Amino acid sequence: MPIFVVFIIVSLALYVFFKVKSFRTRLPMEKKWISSKSSMALGSFVTFFGINQLFLFQSMVTYIVAGIFIVIGSINLIGGYKMYKFYLPYAIDEAEAIVQQKG
Repeated sequence: MPIFVVFIIVSLALYVFFKVKSFRTRLPMEKKWISSKSSMALGSFVTFFGINQLFLFQSMVTYIVAGIFIVIGSINLIGGYKMYKFYLPYAIDEAEAIVQQKG
């Protein structure tokens, strides 16, 4: 399915973007917050890759491997989302503290 190829490419690009962005920031909570976004992008990449494999090949080995990819990607996606929700208020507080120090 060509739509899954687009999703795979976009999620991989987002993963690289957020990973580079997390390396470049110096604030610790912002780093963890951005890292959680890269974790969600990596989870979606693995999930979409597993779903795409289901459409490309029709064998029992493919079903097992694709199922493992979908489960691992979904776990990574859900874990990244929980990290995102957890670190968001701390990142906001950290950014507001930086603004108050400068102003």
